[in-house]
Amino acid sequence: MVNRHLSNPTLDFIYFEAGGGHKSAALALEAVIAAEGYDWNIRLVNLQEVLDPLDIFRKLTRVRLQDIYNRMLAKGWTLGSAYLLPIMQAVIRIYHRPAVKLLTDFWKQRRPDIVVSLVPNLNRALFESLQKALPGTPFVTILTDLADYPPHFWIEAHASSSEAHRQYFICGTEKAKQQALSLGHPGERVFQTSGMILRPAFYESRNLARAEERIHLGLHPELPTGIVLFGGEGSKVMLQIARQLGNSARDLQLIMICGRNTRLKERLQALQTRNRIFVEGFTKEIPYYMSLSDFFIGKPGPGSISEALSLGLPVIVESNAWTLPQERFNAEWIRDHGFGVVLRSFRRISQAVDELLSGGRMEEMRARIRQLNNRAVYEIPPILEQILARCKAHSQNPVSLGMM
Repeated sequence: MVNRHLSNPTLDFIYFEAGGGHKSAALALEAVIAAEGYDWNIRLVNLQEVLDPLDIFRKLTRVRLQDIYNRMLAKGWTLGSAYLLPIMQAVIRIYHRPAVKLLTDFWKQRRPDIVVSLVPNLNRALFESLQKALPGTPFVTILTDLADYPPHFWIEAHASSSEAHRQYFICGTEKAKQQALSLGHPGERVFQTSGMILRPAFYESRNLARAEERIHLGLHPELPTGIVLFGGEGSKVMLQIARQLGNSARDLQLIMICGRNTRLKERLQALQTRNRIFVEGFTKEIPYYMSLSDFFIGKPGPGSISEALSLGLPVIVESNAWTLPQERFNAEWIRDHGFGVVLRSFRRISQAVDELLSGGRMEEMRARIRQLNNRAVYEIPPILEQILARCKAHSQNPVSLGMM
C-alpha cells in the first residue's frame, strides 16, 4: 500500500510518437492542467524510449516500432494492418515478462503518485509493473480512440487481483465505456467524457475575416473550401485527391496540409490545376486553417475528425481494407450520426464533394454537428483529481480499500 503525501502529486503521462495523436493528447492535458492552476507535477514519458532495450522490431529492422508505424502511414502501407496487429501483439506477449521487469525498475526510480497511459497495446505491462513497483498506485488509461479494438488493444479484462481496484478508464464515447464495463471493470472506475482530447487552441474564439484570410493565402474569398489532412506524415492519396478536385468542373478550392512529408509537399505545389490549391507542410496552425474551411477530407483518425467536428466541418473519410483496424469504428460513427460522408475509395471524391455541396446536405450535417459539445480536455483533470482523492482516502483508511 502506497502512503505518500499527495498535496503536490506527481503524474506520469505515457505516450508514443507513433502517429502523433498520443503525444498531442498528453501535451493538451498538460497545458490545461497548468492553465487551470492544479498543483500537480506533470512528467511526460515517451514509452518507446523506456522500452528501447527490448524493442524487437528495432533489433530485426534497425527501425523503432513507432518509426515503422509512421513510415507505414506516410507511404500508405496499411493494407493488411488488421492481420499485422495480432502479430505485433503476439510479440508484445512474448516480451511481456522482460517488459514488466524493465518497467518495474523504471517506476521504482521515478515513484509517481499516479500513472496515466495514453497508449494502446502495452497497458497490461504498464499496470502490472506499476503494482509490482509501487503497490496501490492508481493507473489510468485514457482511450485516444473512439472505441477499443479488442482483444488486448486498449482494455484488458478485469483482473481478479486485489490490486485491480487501482485501474481506471476514461472513455470518449458510450461505446468505449460499455466495452470497459463488459470486460468486468466496475462502473465507478470507468469514466466517460464528451469526446476526444483536443488542444486548447480549438476552443479559442477566432474573429477571423475569412474572406481576407483566404485572399492572403492566394485563395478565392467565397468559394467552397475543403481542408485535406492525413496526419503528421501526410499520405500519397492526397495527390489523387488534388488531381481530381483540382480539376473538377465544380468551382471549389483546397487547403492541403502535408505534415512532415516534404516530398509530397513539393509534388502538390508542382501540380497545375483548374481550381486553386494552397499547400502547407508541418504546422501547428490547424485550427486556423480549419477555420477557413467548409469541409474536411482525410482518414478517419480520432484526432483529426474530432478537430474538424469541433469547428463545425462535415467530414469526408475513406473506410476499406487499407483503413487501420482501430479507426474503422470511427467511420461507422460518422455515418451513423450523419456527421459526414464515408467512401469505400477516394476515387469517388469528386462525386462525394458534389453530393455534400448539393441540396442542403452540408447544412443538415452542420446542424447535427452543432449538437456536439466536446469538452473532454477540460473534463479529464477533475476526473484525475477525483482519483487522486480516492487514493489519498485509501492510504489514510486502508481497511476500506476493498469496499470502494
